Amino acid sequence: MDIRQAITASLANAQRVVDAYLSDLTPQELLARPVPGANHIAWQLGHLITSERNLVDKAVPGQMPPLPDGFARRHTRQTAQSDDPQAFCSKEQYLKLAKDVRDATLRIVQSLPDREFDRAVEAVPPFLKTVGEVLLFQGAHWLMHAGQWAVTRRALGRAPLF
Repeated sequence: MDIRQAITASLANAQRVVDAYLSDLTPQELLARPVPGANHIAWQLGHLITSERNLVDKAVPGQMPPLPDGFARRHTRQTAQSDDPQAFCSKEQYLKLAKDVRDATLRIVQSLPDREFDRAVEAVPPFLKTVGEVLLFQGAHWLMHAGQWAVTRRALGRAPLF
């Protein structure tokens, strides 16, 4: 397995978990908090989409599609405590935008020359040192949040999926 295959497999595995956890949730349930102060899934989806888009763009500049106007501002740390449904997107909008960003990430993974995966990156979290690490992190980041969704699902009375 090479780096492209590893990144692609990581993203595909994360996507399977994300899809399963989101499949039966209603729009209202995307705003549920498992405990006071925890981030709801709607905000987390916006955070994940924005994060993937911005991190990949920093690693491989100019290749990611822009986010809709105001999208990133709607999903900042300051907006995480909002429970206003009007402040967030619909489930369908999140899923479409996540797919568009992910498709762009996958195109980049497939098109990068081998040497680019080892190129150092700057202005990203300090635990990410290379382009390859930034790309590989995307699956882990989505899975980390999906683990939080498992708790939300249980608080909503859903049976465990995995």
